[in-house]
Amino acid sequence: MKFFQEFKEFAMRGNVIDLAVGVIIGGAFNKIVSSLVADIVMPPLGVLLGGVDFKDFAITLKDAVGDTPAVVLNYGMFIQNVFDFIIVAFSIFLAIRVMNKLREKQDEAVAEAIEEVAADPVPTKEEILLSEIRDILKETRK
Repeated sequence: MKFFQEFKEFAMRGNVIDLAVGVIIGGAFNKIVSSLVADIVMPPLGVLLGGVDFKDFAITLKDAVGDTPAVVLNYGMFIQNVFDFIIVAFSIFLAIRVMNKLREKQDEAVAEAIEEVAADPVPTKEEILLSEIRDILKETRK
């Protein structure tokens, strides 16, 4: 019973749930980027290279014999995956850059608020009471 309780505590921890959401969103984002590369970026690039489809780039290392399939090195798929990676990395870079800019603005606003509070300090009850005692002592000494 203790094992299941520990697992429940682990699974319900905030970081695990955040990670699960990130993985799901990442999977969906991967489909979008793959489509962007395969359907939008690669066709014009193929036209520029003479109507070649990168997916078709391959080297046959060993021909098919009977029921044994051919051994093929699909370097065109590798090129496409490299483009996928570059676009994903660039997208993440842009997203982090925007978040950092927003965080900088937020940090600046917080720093300004702190400066305003520090520039106009409000005395505490103890400080007011001590000031009154000081003033009374000054008056009685005269």
